[in-house]
Amino acid sequence: MLSVASAQELTVKEMKATNDISASQYERKDLNGQACALVKVLLASPGALFEGNVIGDVAYKTGEYWVYLTAGTKELRIKHPQTQPLQVVFKEYGIEKVSAKVTYTLSVLLPGSENNVKQQFTIRYTPQDAIVIIDSKPYQGSQGVVTASLQTGQHDYLVTASGYEPVDGSIRLKATAPTTLRIDLEKTKDVSGSVTTQQKAAELGNEEPPKKISKLSSPANDVSDNNDKEFALRSAVETFTVKGVSFNMIRVDGGTFTMGATSEQGSDADDDEKPAHQVTLSTYYIGETEVTQALWETVMGDNPSKFKGAQRPVEMVSWEDCQKFIRKLSQLTGKNFRLPTEAEWEYAARGGNKSRGYKYSGSNNLSDITWYDGNNGIKAHVIKTKQPNELGIYDMSGNVWEWCQDYYGTYSSSAQTNPTGPYSGSNRVLRGGCWGKFAKNFRVSYRKNLSSDFRNFNLGLRLVL
Repeated sequence: MLSVASAQELTVKEMKATNDISASQYERKDLNGQACALVKVLLASPGALFEGNVIGDVAYKTGEYWVYLTAGTKELRIKHPQTQPLQVVFKEYGIEKVSAKVTYTLSVLLPGSENNVKQQFTIRYTPQDAIVIIDSKPYQGSQGVVTASLQTGQHDYLVTASGYEPVDGSIRLKATAPTTLRIDLEKTKDVSGSVTTQQKAAELGNEEPPKKISKLSSPANDVSDNNDKEFALRSAVETFTVKGVSFNMIRVDGGTFTMGATSEQGSDADDDEKPAHQVTLSTYYIGETEVTQALWETVMGDNPSKFKGAQRPVEMVSWEDCQKFIRKLSQLTGKNFRLPTEAEWEYAARGGNKSRGYKYSGSNNLSDITWYDGNNGIKAHVIKTKQPNELGIYDMSGNVWEWCQDYYGTYSSSAQTNPTGPYSGSNRVLRGGCWGKFAKNFRVSYRKNLSSDFRNFNLGLRLVL
């Protein structure tokens, strides 16, 4: 089970849209000239930093921060010197995404200020003789129901019974409403059984599905949240077509993995890959391949690549060029494409929750998966000419370097959820290695960084949705 959250955590009390006209009266526009949303973060302590689709400087105005966000933004990361970082997913507070010229308030409590805020947590379970443990403390249930009054914030739970597969997970209690889980354990099959055991969760009123935490021996732990529920209803592969050019996006189911210098990287691991640390990600989609020259030219009207070929990856593009491409692609499709975070890139490269622990993406043998200096690596090659990784994703090791969204920075040993990298920096991260490079550069944990305006004939990109 996950450990109980540290006391040094920020807590969200509530988030809501208001009739405040500040967003219109003090309008700010994004890079596309579109009006922003304004989130007033009610936090009576200076020094907080904000990450996400933040536009311009954040102003602190006596107990509240004015944070302008691109319309359509769905989450915000808050960092404070006294606490752990907090990822606020707006959907958890009834707001799918923020809208242009609308002012929102986001009430955030510092550690200690929420000590007297308690909320009711109920678990309904079968069989009725199951044992329920919350934060390492057993609770006495009655007729398949346990109710506990707990401080707001994160709590761990376990439901177990003899002859049944146990279910464990974690839940974050909000001050705005009580939380109820429904957990139906399933009988454990013997080793000859053909049906695997799985957790069932049913929503009742305001109930939430429990977050699944797989056994520690698994390569990645499944997690479930509102975003994952939405993605679960969609196919494993989604195809998009823009003016006759099609591309596939592969679903990467959320999970927990160890990022950085893991054991299979051995002595090849560089200092900036350390310390290895635990990262939990929500479900997302990532490009089956690197962005092709055909797609880039369709969207942008030109092809900057040195090694021309419609089905070769686009190259000679900077991080800033990628942002322009993504904005236009998003307008054409009505979807919010972006570059992957560094963590999303590495998790997908490792094979997500299907990872087999390879040193490179999809194999320990480079020639199986990519073009490099040892097998005619003198140019970018046509996509999908080598075998994919465990998730069916091609060329995550090799072909061209792939820009990530994050600023480059050092790693922390702390566990993180949906990290987005440093708040600021001078260079952006690239991953994956490229044609003509040595084997070390193709490792799933290898990191490179360059200025956001730098272009070269070995720099490309991969999309995330």
